[in-house]
Parts: sequence; structure tokens; C-alpha cells
Amino acid sequence: MVWLALAMFVTLFGWGAQYFGWSDPVGKVQLALFTSFILGMICGYKNKG
Repeated sequence: MVWLALAMFVTLFGWGAQYFGWSDPVGKVQLALFTSFILGMICGYKNKG
């Protein structure tokens, strides 16, 4: 499951704008994706142990 989440994150982060057609000239969408991924990792780690 971790590998699937990582693959989806890399794909969205790298090619999401081309695939979904969003405009992100200042990188706010990429910043939001990165932040949500990091917070998801933290929550997963906290819930695991």
C-alpha cells in the first residue's frame, strides 16, 4: 500500500498538471500535494504505533 501511495504521489506531483490540466504557475497545487502527503505519512506513523 505504501508503494501505491508513493507512486500516485510522484505521478501527481510530476505530471498532474499535464494530466488534469490545472494551471499552477506558482506551484501552490504542488505544495498542497506535498503537504498532504507528508501529513498523511505522519498520521500513518502515529496510528501504526
